[in-house]
Amino acid sequence: MSTSVTTTKELQKMDPVFGQLSFNDHEQVVFCNDKDTGLKAIIGIHNSVMGPALGGTRMFNYANEWEALNDVLRLSRGMTYKAAITGLNIGGGKAVIIGDAKTQKTPELMRKFGEFVHSLSGRYITAEDVGMETSDMDLVRDVTPYVTGISEERGGSGNPSPVTAFGVYMGMKAAAKQQFGSEKLEGKKVLVQGIGHVGETLVEYLTKEGAQVFITDINEEKLYQVAAKYNAQIFTGDDLYTADVDIYAPCAMGATVNDATVNKIKAKVIAGAANNQLANENTHGLILQERGILYAPDFLINAGGIINVYAELAHYDKAEIMRKTENIYNTTLEIFDYAVAKGITTHQAALTIAQNRIDLRKIENSKK
Repeated sequence: MSTSVTTTKELQKMDPVFGQLSFNDHEQVVFCNDKDTGLKAIIGIHNSVMGPALGGTRMFNYANEWEALNDVLRLSRGMTYKAAITGLNIGGGKAVIIGDAKTQKTPELMRKFGEFVHSLSGRYITAEDVGMETSDMDLVRDVTPYVTGISEERGGSGNPSPVTAFGVYMGMKAAAKQQFGSEKLEGKKVLVQGIGHVGETLVEYLTKEGAQVFITDINEEKLYQVAAKYNAQIFTGDDLYTADVDIYAPCAMGATVNDATVNKIKAKVIAGAANNQLANENTHGLILQERGILYAPDFLINAGGIINVYAELAHYDKAEIMRKTENIYNTTLEIFDYAVAKGITTHQAALTIAQNRIDLRKIENSKK
């Protein structure tokens, strides 16, 4: 009798969806295909205990379908905990469209995607994410009511990016208070990686407070525009992870804190807008803790966007949106205190508190 060990890659071949390490007990995964428009999309519904799954649609030119599937699974899971830790009565979901948003996105493709969203009868509510604009959500709204982040002219909350940036800014100030003894960012060296809609607005907040801002992005044209607009410094070093800065703010794609980078990072605080910043939540979160680097959990401090679009469902105004987003500061400090008290990483602390809220709601739902 011989015993063999099945590798992850072999398991994925046998179970292409359930075998993914990122599957994490998702309730539903929907693959969408339309020959006429060229639409290829995946919708992930992670958890609906707290309510319908809400999460944005990302359009990205993934290298392959495995990459797209892994992304939507990780992102939708993150949305579950983002909503729970923020106190919103909504579940977690996400969608990805495979393709180049600059060259392949058409009104017909967006409307067809909206039809697929509509077919789920409200189990998933979409919104704007990477590669999307408010105008795209308006096109989706043409065919389904299950979309948020539509234009203010059509009764929506508009672009969520500025609110997301404000929440990250609040979380960063909380992290500074915890790590440096003061929430003031004046004079602090902050490296912002990725200056899209959210990253640029974060640069604006930091500049106004007097922080010394360094920026990096794959889009050189945008890089020079933002540098000139806010008098920010373009990072020119060979390795941004070894940059001599106080705060590292990842605001592009996820998993930048990984095996290759985690031991090189010199910043004492990591606080940014990107989702899934830790390639391995447990391993890399622990290494950061052991190295004395304070990590502000991404799904906590980048929750301003979901607060903004959730307003369309909960019917609260702009003032309440900003109040709830500003409260990310207090929640972040509470998470830091909980992590210290329990002797766990900040990511584990945030995850535990979010999961406790979901478990409590599950018990309440079972009694109805």
